[in-house]
Amino acid sequence: MAAVKKIPARLCLGCQEQKPKKELVRIVRSPEGEFSVDMTGKKSGRGAYICNSKECFEKAVREHRFERSFKGAIDKAVYDQLRDQLFS
Repeated sequence: MAAVKKIPARLCLGCQEQKPKKELVRIVRSPEGEFSVDMTGKKSGRGAYICNSKECFEKAVREHRFERSFKGAIDKAVYDQLRDQLFS
């Protein structure tokens, strides 16, 4: 009898839906405090997951969900940088 492999799921900050980890994009804050988009999901640091859609990103920004997830204030320039990395 073959064992069923569990698929890891994560919660999207925008739509608040559980989705498979591979369908989401990870936003990571490095130990140095720099934010970046982690397409591999393997960078070290605190991570938060979001769908690869502009609507989810804007909703997460508008409702301060990144700030809650990373436990601190985030500068507007950081959001602009993440927006460029995700949607350019």
